[in-house]
Amino acid sequence: MIKTSIGLTRRSLLKTTATAALVGAAKALFPSGAFAQGAGPETAKAVLGFIALTDSAPLIIAKEKGFFDKYGMSEVEVVKQASWGTTRDNLVLGSAGAGIDGAHILTPMPYLISIGKVTQNNQPLPMVILARLNLDAQGISVGAAHADLKVGLDASVLKDVFAKRKADGAPAKVAMTFPGGTHDLWLRYWLAAGGIDPDKDVETIVVPPPQMVANMKVGTMDCFCVGEPWNEQLVNQKIGYTAVTTGEIWANHPEKSFAMRSDWVEKNPRAAKALVMAVEEAAQWCDDMANKDELAKIVGKRSWFNVPSKDIIDRLKGEYDYGNGKVVSHSPHFMKFWRDHASYPFQSHDAWFLAENIRWGKLAPDTDIKGLIAKVNREDIWREAAKELGITDMPASTSRGPETFFDGKVFDPENPEAYLKSLAISRIA
Repeated sequence: MIKTSIGLTRRSLLKTTATAALVGAAKALFPSGAFAQGAGPETAKAVLGFIALTDSAPLIIAKEKGFFDKYGMSEVEVVKQASWGTTRDNLVLGSAGAGIDGAHILTPMPYLISIGKVTQNNQPLPMVILARLNLDAQGISVGAAHADLKVGLDASVLKDVFAKRKADGAPAKVAMTFPGGTHDLWLRYWLAAGGIDPDKDVETIVVPPPQMVANMKVGTMDCFCVGEPWNEQLVNQKIGYTAVTTGEIWANHPEKSFAMRSDWVEKNPRAAKALVMAVEEAAQWCDDMANKDELAKIVGKRSWFNVPSKDIIDRLKGEYDYGNGKVVSHSPHFMKFWRDHASYPFQSHDAWFLAENIRWGKLAPDTDIKGLIAKVNREDIWREAAKELGITDMPASTSRGPETFFDGKVFDPENPEAYLKSLAISRIA
């Protein structure tokens, strides 16, 4: 039985490793894995995509540490994707078309894909979210050219500079990773709170996560929002600095999700639960501070991120050098994989992402938020998997309740309209 507290003891880890060994030895007798009910997965195969971002770690560790094998999913492939656009296109293809069945993904994307907002010819592809992969630890970084402004939580210090750039015919460029995705929404929230309209005062561009640092180096953009390790790498290469971590905007915010094509889950419900069990166990492993050095070395490998572990490890442990003289030790905004119910896909969290996409005109104002979440968010599968693992510390509700942001705005998932009306810069009335 997996330990359900925040950290895992060394004894429990040894026990888990021994259990995995026993499962491996028994594969000849139980090739489909073992479940409490005695019914193994319908298939041992799934093709899952990931982007080179630290929050993909639960999928990578589930593969590297044999957790997929442990739960009967011995033919899982975890395949690198070049961009979020590539992830979307490969999900549309599915593994039958040489694509992928599921992915480490920006939380709003399964919704946007499900309703055809970001697919070719607006063709809907039903998807489901099975788990959250992490909380916090994205960053908004600014180029060294703006070092004298000491940009931080208050983006308004950039307002006059960006206004002059626009007046001169060379608007400032701000980069994110996918329209309507998490990084797009963090960047927009931060700029708008500082009185900068992300659609009118700057030019917003899309850059894949692994290309952010290189583009900043050649001056393609003024600032960007992306996950780690790219903010830390930027600082280590002295190309720019971190203005703010996204946990400072919204503490313990949701970030990436593990999502699958809905048809795959419908066809393989036991296999879907097995995948979630593996991901839940991997998330606990990733969250243990005793494993952080090994985690950084594993994901930094050429076959995964191809990034030196020194560009990963400090922020993974909560040690933040912002690159502008600000240094924070034991930051509360480090990446969580399991603690604080990080792995559970709260429906209220999904509601905020949908509300923000309504705010910026990417979804219609009359979008049925609750109805859409009911179709996409499969927190019930997460609970089934957790129960099978013997996890007892489960959220009592699908909602974490009202959330408060750094600028005092409050999002109540039961009343998103009130939240939207409270925002000064918006694409809706």
